[in-house]
Amino acid sequence: MTKPKGPILIELEQADTAPGPDTAPPVPDPDTPAPDTPQGRAMQTAATLAARRPSRLSRLFWGLLLALLGAVLSITAWDFATGLVARAPILGYGVTALIAAFLLVLLVIALRELAAFSRLARIDSLHRASQSALAEDDLTAARAVVVDLTRLYAARDDTRWGRNRLAERQADQFDAAGLLGLAEIELLVPLDRAATREIEAAARQVATVTALVPLAMADVVAALTANIRMIRRIAEIYGGRSGVLGGWRLARAVMAHLVATGAVAVGDDLIGSVAGGGLLSKVSRRFGEGLVNGALTARVGVAAMEVCRPLPFTRARRPSVSGLVKRALTGLFGGQAPL
Repeated sequence: MTKPKGPILIELEQADTAPGPDTAPPVPDPDTPAPDTPQGRAMQTAATLAARRPSRLSRLFWGLLLALLGAVLSITAWDFATGLVARAPILGYGVTALIAAFLLVLLVIALRELAAFSRLARIDSLHRASQSALAEDDLTAARAVVVDLTRLYAARDDTRWGRNRLAERQADQFDAAGLLGLAEIELLVPLDRAATREIEAAARQVATVTALVPLAMADVVAALTANIRMIRRIAEIYGGRSGVLGGWRLARAVMAHLVATGAVAVGDDLIGSVAGGGLLSKVSRRFGEGLVNGALTARVGVAAMEVCRPLPFTRARRPSVSGLVKRALTGLFGGQAPL
């Protein structure tokens, strides 16, 4: 009997159900967080909403709508006042005076908004001038920046001591870096401390609301309002005095920068350590989201400091986001600090 030539096929039972390379599950990516890992969705959504730039069509729509409503209200108020003057002159003149007072208040508000935009533009020009002076090591330009910076804080009592020390010691500086570093230490470091306190308070508020309020979108609203208020307060600390429109524009600029650079996302060393650490495995997912949202709020605050500060961080140390989160959230969800 001759042996058959060629391969021998052996049929296996349940061959159709045996796993193969084509049916094997994909290898997990170590950089991709687990599905149950807190992602800070509230802060990411709030940052996206604040950074979103309206289209031309939507801006045209809202502009025409506001113009139409303003025209209708103005004509209605005029007809009401003139008709009331014809029927009851004393009462009509009184209502006319109220309308005039209201228009005067609107004019004052508009002037304050324009002044706020001018103040923010002045700080931005100081920031750019100081960067140029440092890059070119231009002592003359640095002295001009120091003069403008002193004028910016001339009416503030909390900077009087620093202004006096700067006036006494600036003659001893013979290069741009030394002069601007001295101005930074004497004038801006005390303001940095006040700004960090605002950041810690905002991070604590966002973390608490996210952890304790189970209502849908409540954490997004809380994160958005807390961050806008924080950015506005930081601008006021550094002399910006932003109004309503100026504050919203500044907040949108900060959020747009963070979204463009990917800073409002979980996955880097700071947020990854918060979201993936052993602490969050001991608490609920809601508390984990609170911690991550608080950390992202601290990151927004540091970015706002860099935008609103008249001088860049050179000699003074830029606040650490991890340190801000540690001071803000220590004891909030227990006795152990998150970082």
